[in-house]
Amino acid sequence: MRRMFRRQIRKTLAQEVPPILQEANFAFSKGEYGRAAELFEQIARVAEGRGGPRAPLFHLQAGRSRVLAGTAALGIPSLKHGLELLAQRRQFQRLHQFGTRTINELNELGLMKEAAEIAAWLKSVLPQIPFADAPAKRPVLPTHCPSCGAPLRSDEVEWLDGVTGECGYCGSPVREDN
Repeated sequence: MRRMFRRQIRKTLAQEVPPILQEANFAFSKGEYGRAAELFEQIARVAEGRGGPRAPLFHLQAGRSRVLAGTAALGIPSLKHGLELLAQRRQFQRLHQFGTRTINELNELGLMKEAAEIAAWLKSVLPQIPFADAPAKRPVLPTHCPSCGAPLRSDEVEWLDGVTGECGYCGSPVREDN
């Protein structure tokens, strides 16, 4: 009975997820990074125009998609803009998490100059306070949001309670699959 209830909630939430977001996440998961970037850029512009809380994440994913598509020159400005929005909104914990992830990914891709540039900027804007790492023991979330298909990382989702994370892309609650 409990699983049926969860499935019903997911179906209801999935209907509210914009098709463009589902398409962007699907394209990204299939390795169609150029197409994903175009879609995430559209979503980011609209979200930012509305002052939406997820705009920084969409800019970051657009930039990440461009970098993975081999067009780093187009992707780096989106990455920087997403990080700048987090700084403007004073979301320093998220800025630290996403900034560190961005730097690591750029280094892994051999984009050392760009990674160093972002690292220097990050150091200049982050307050000099220790940032809490994610708690050691969290439930294992699905790898992708069941509603919109976005990749999920337990260290980057906002935890609603001890067992429920919120998808950063669509806002759907996500729990460990049993």
